Amino acid sequence: MRNKLFELYKPKQLAEFLAFIKECPDENFVYVLQHPPQNINILAASDYGYLVICLPELSQMMFSPAPFIHKMRKNLRDFKPNDYILCTGDPAIIGLSTAIVSDITNGKFNLLKWDRQERRYYPLAFDLYDKGESQ
Repeated sequence: MRNKLFELYKPKQLAEFLAFIKECPDENFVYVLQHPPQNINILAASDYGYLVICLPELSQMMFSPAPFIHKMRKNLRDFKPNDYILCTGDPAIIGLSTAIVSDITNGKFNLLKWDRQERRYYPLAFDLYDKGESQ
C-alpha cells in the first residue's frame, strides 16, 4: 500500500504530482476519476499504485463537454498502459475518461473493479484493438 495521494484539482498537489512522476517514472498510478464520497474508503486501491484523484467529489459534466475534455486530457496525459483507472462518480465522466485514456494508450488500459462479496478490487486489463487471433 502506497501512502501518498495526489489531488490534481488542487494546484499545489498538481505540481507535486508532476515532480513525482519525473523523479519516479516507473511507479504505477491509480487514477481515481472523481473523489469518492467520504463514506467510501478507496485506500485498498493503493495496492495497485499511488492514488491520483482527478476531480472533486461533486464534479459533473454539464451541457458543454469541451472544457471537461480539456481538463481530463490534462489530468490523464501521463497515464501509462500499466496504470489503472478507478471508476467512481458520474458515468459520463467515467465513459469519456476511459475513451481519453484509450486514445493515449492505443487501446491498452487497466480498470479496477470492486467486488462487493469479496470486498476487494480486481484488476481488469483491456486491449481494445486485439483481434483475438492466435499466432
